[in-house]
Amino acid sequence: MMWIMVLMGLLALETSASVQVPNNETTNLVRTFSGFFITVTDETIDYLDVQEYSGSGLEPASQPRKDHHPVVKKRYYISQEASKFLTGRVVTAVIPTIYTFVFIISVPLNLLAFVMFVRKVRPKKPAVIYMINLACADLLFVLVLPFRIAYHYNGNNWIYGAGMCRFVTAAFYCNMYCSVLLIMCISVDRFMAVVYPMDSLTWRSPQTASVVCGAMWLLSIGGVTPLLISDQTIAIPDLGITTCHDVLDLHHLREYYLYFFPIISSLFFFVPLIFSTVCYVRIIQALCAANVENRAKKTRAVFMAVTVFSVFVICFTPTNIILLSHYVRFAHKHNDESYAAYLVSMCIGSVSCCLDPLIYYFGSSQCQRQVLAFLRCQGLQHIERSAQFTSSTRSSKLETFKSSVSNQYRKLMG
Repeated sequence: MMWIMVLMGLLALETSASVQVPNNETTNLVRTFSGFFITVTDETIDYLDVQEYSGSGLEPASQPRKDHHPVVKKRYYISQEASKFLTGRVVTAVIPTIYTFVFIISVPLNLLAFVMFVRKVRPKKPAVIYMINLACADLLFVLVLPFRIAYHYNGNNWIYGAGMCRFVTAAFYCNMYCSVLLIMCISVDRFMAVVYPMDSLTWRSPQTASVVCGAMWLLSIGGVTPLLISDQTIAIPDLGITTCHDVLDLHHLREYYLYFFPIISSLFFFVPLIFSTVCYVRIIQALCAANVENRAKKTRAVFMAVTVFSVFVICFTPTNIILLSHYVRFAHKHNDESYAAYLVSMCIGSVSCCLDPLIYYFGSSQCQRQVLAFLRCQGLQHIERSAQFTSSTRSSKLETFKSSVSNQYRKLMG
């Protein structure tokens, strides 16, 4: 809790400046906080001042065309508050550092979990199929983090092109929300297995689980398609940087993103949250009421259910609440104060990629037995290889010694 308080303190310092706009210029203030991140997300700050020059003002007049109509230039400016945030230590040092730790820890954990699920777990029950897809979604999520890490460390300057920015932004949100949907599916599957164990056998099959997972992937990809086809990069001349999904045009925010992000947050998080809450409450009630002789096993099952639900709520709820409240406030007045809090909450939420393999796979007793058996097998193979190598070395040395003695004997006899 201390490091979270420190982060929020730094955010308060960096967002304390007031918004200033150049005088004597026609401006259009763009406050777009653009999303919620991310995350994850990096959603957008979306605060732009659009300035138009038509031959008057502080900028030199543009060259008239042959029809003598002036050329109108559009140039983006961000507020002083947004500028300090984009160049501050929280977004250029603290956030990418946390992402780096998440990447280093999450990649081997999810990769190992994915391999163990695919190769070692038999039979492939519905829960296993859901967990394979969850490990895959988490793994794909963290594999795009290096681009975001480099972007933040580079002073929020995107150097990989507009197309790559669209792809990374869409992939970031797609895998994050796919993880949320798959966690909801796991909660529903466990609810049916615990509360209705017999009645659910008719449809809790591997085939049904595969179809459901495919539907979740298609739904996630379809939900982020607008991010994939819309421009996410904007050049900020005053800072000498090109932002990726951190600054959006005010007109786009008002006409599209003002509705897009609240809808996608509601469909891809708050609806799954309701389903997951109901399922885990009923699961915990059923486990507590069950007459089980092994009380330790019963207590462990209740603890795991509470832990899984708590991780889900803690990692994803703050981000989506901040995102939704930001756009509700934006609909009434320009406000960009919540974007910094959103980025930090998205960064903290990405820790779920490290926790998912621990609580869904490595936390189960079956997995622990499989891992120990795997390690023992590897250890025995290593011992056998060492023994074979030692025996071979000794044989080789003995043959060399015999050959040397034979040569010396022939020399003496000659």
